[in-house]
Amino acid sequence: MNEESILEEERTIERGFIKGNVNHIVFRNEENFYTVALIRVQQTNEEFKEKTITVVGVLPKLEQDETFLFFGQMIQHPKFGVQYQVEQFRRDLPQTKHGIIQYLSSGRFPGIGLKTAESIVDVLDERAITRIVEDRSVLSDIPKLSKEKADSLYEQLVDQQGVEQVLMMLSKHGFGVELSLKVYQAYGLQAIDIIQTNPYQLIADVEGIGFRKADLLGAAIGITGNHPDRIRAGCLFLIQELCLQEGHVFIDKSSLTPHVISLLSSYEFKVEAHEVEQQIEVMHEDDLIFLEEERVYLKSLYFAEKGIVSSVRRLLSEEIEEEFPEAEFLKALGKLEEEFNIEYAPSQKQAIQTALSSPLMILTGGPGTGKTTVIKGIVELYARLHGISLDEKAYTKQNPFPILLVAPTGRAAKRMSEATELPATTIHRLLGWKGGTGGFEKGDHEPLEGDLLIVDESSMVDIWLMNQLLKSVPKGMQVVLVGDQDQLPSVGPGQVLRDFLDADVIPMVPLVDIYRQAEGSSIIELAHAMKQGKMPENLPNPQKDRRFFPCQMDHVQQVVSQICENALKKGYTAKDIQVLAPMYKGSAGITELNRMLQQLFNPHSDQRREISFGDVVYRTGDVVLQLVNNPDENVYNGDRGEIVAIFYAKENQEKQDQVVISFDGIEVIYQKKDLNQITHAYCCSIHKAQGSEFPIVVMPVVRSYARMLRRNLLYTGITRAKQFLLLCGDLKAIHSAITQKEELHRNSMLQMKLRNLTVEKANQHNLEEKATN
Repeated sequence: MNEESILEEERTIERGFIKGNVNHIVFRNEENFYTVALIRVQQTNEEFKEKTITVVGVLPKLEQDETFLFFGQMIQHPKFGVQYQVEQFRRDLPQTKHGIIQYLSSGRFPGIGLKTAESIVDVLDERAITRIVEDRSVLSDIPKLSKEKADSLYEQLVDQQGVEQVLMMLSKHGFGVELSLKVYQAYGLQAIDIIQTNPYQLIADVEGIGFRKADLLGAAIGITGNHPDRIRAGCLFLIQELCLQEGHVFIDKSSLTPHVISLLSSYEFKVEAHEVEQQIEVMHEDDLIFLEEERVYLKSLYFAEKGIVSSVRRLLSEEIEEEFPEAEFLKALGKLEEEFNIEYAPSQKQAIQTALSSPLMILTGGPGTGKTTVIKGIVELYARLHGISLDEKAYTKQNPFPILLVAPTGRAAKRMSEATELPATTIHRLLGWKGGTGGFEKGDHEPLEGDLLIVDESSMVDIWLMNQLLKSVPKGMQVVLVGDQDQLPSVGPGQVLRDFLDADVIPMVPLVDIYRQAEGSSIIELAHAMKQGKMPENLPNPQKDRRFFPCQMDHVQQVVSQICENALKKGYTAKDIQVLAPMYKGSAGITELNRMLQQLFNPHSDQRREISFGDVVYRTGDVVLQLVNNPDENVYNGDRGEIVAIFYAKENQEKQDQVVISFDGIEVIYQKKDLNQITHAYCCSIHKAQGSEFPIVVMPVVRSYARMLRRNLLYTGITRAKQFLLLCGDLKAIHSAITQKEELHRNSMLQMKLRNLTVEKANQHNLEEKATN
């Protein structure tokens, strides 16, 4: 297709374009290809009369003086004026032999002069560029062209043409430039081959590509209907989706099959159940998934479940190297009580003694039952009975601190450290997580070092992380798991703490005495009533640490704003106040509440720098939340920070906008492209707040949340409040959440497989008795 017909085609579909030469590259980010370039306009159908224009967008490398067709729309930048936002583009390569000779000999390709360019075109004709990119071996037919020059020419043409071929191929199927470039970044020169042979691989390898987009590519190369590759891809996609979205460890085949049929079938074609079941068997045989009876597992989840059972069996079979007589324990405990001026309740004494005498135990209890007090008692008694110093300065890298305190989030680890006055860290950091596909440094190949491991907030630990943690425990190390089974289960697959408790094979001590209730905490009173499915009659009545403000969904923003304004007037700051909501969408959702709260806590001001990312504006002073684990910077999912500085591109050597965020003194620099790793934290989800406590919690509860309202979600939310709990919304919605009995079920065989350990132990005991007799 020649140039005129291309332009005519674009005019026919009334699509805006600008054709022009690259005059100057103003800015380019080599990591995400975001480019700002000045273009000399040759031709356009836009209402634009100037000779030059700035084009912006995600683009491949632009060479000066090259000609491009840019398709997009005119925008008005508040600072830089009129710009052309590029949505798609096409390099305007010469179409004639003479044009190609001029292009190849233009100096863009070192070592290719006029005579060499003429030789190339003589042999390969006007399709020379396309033929070289598709098959580098054609250059061996060119007289007097050395292998070195041929390789250099090929690599440079591929660098230009490869990415463009991927973009052009994917744009036909509705892929935007940014997503197409992600594909190219993931596979490089193999992208086209993968797209043409196994497009479903993109689902696993490229963020932002789901089954539907990959299926469009599959259809383009003939993978349609009941094609085995399509059924297998649909199965794998749905297993991952259901496990990650709903927390299942496996999916029943009888449940998976209709989901797959629904995903793959259309008006024209229906996939049959026996075809799906056949491919599930094939995937199992090909080691893509694991099939256990009628249960379909992702391999990683199957081996995590199996690994936990193996670790629990190993730990429970170990004998404590140094056991202490009860008299010695009671004497040491009494001395501790005297020094600390406290008196442990019977359940707390039992918990401390069980922890010291068991290779693995669980300490559980609701808010106000003294879990933190018991943790400190375990640490102190363990150190005294074993003659261990709790002075950090007494230890070195070669002789590390023998007591390991960990929690799933940075906030929870910090609380643990403050309560015990000992070092505590996140599980990911303890295990040396490298991020991405880097895996963990610690495991059965390189176990942890130490004598005692205490894991707080265990209900938040998913099946993958618990498996990695337990298999890292060396012989002789005692393990204490601490948690509240009535809180939300982990965000990731599984319900490990609940399965541990229900299996009843690990020594467990529940704390039953409620201390903060005795101190007059109506928040604790509400939490424990809620655990029993009861709504206190005094919920609407003002309490000294709790209030309820009735309102409908449309008034939630106004009521939350008034509550927060009053708190500010009393001397509290944005860091002291946490608004919690279960959903992101809607006027009472997290997104809109954050917009409103930013205006209240940190409004626009000439004294505050700000930066836009999508439709979100970040300012210095904003409270933000980390959304992903970043082990290199020691910042993890759920950590709360404050934007302390913003630097614009012209102010630093990298020539990029930068945001500096302080996480409890740890300062991390974010490039603009990395701002998808954070969000505003004025309002956050209850899941994200788990493991943290705040002086003031404000929680709207309205009927529009109905799909998310569960007793354990509400319970987790209200127990984040240390001093004041301020509820607003609909009493009927709160009552519905508290009194509903059904919780979202998660498929897991961990409880059953752990119970089998009891059977194993009984059988082993019978065999030993027979042998003795």
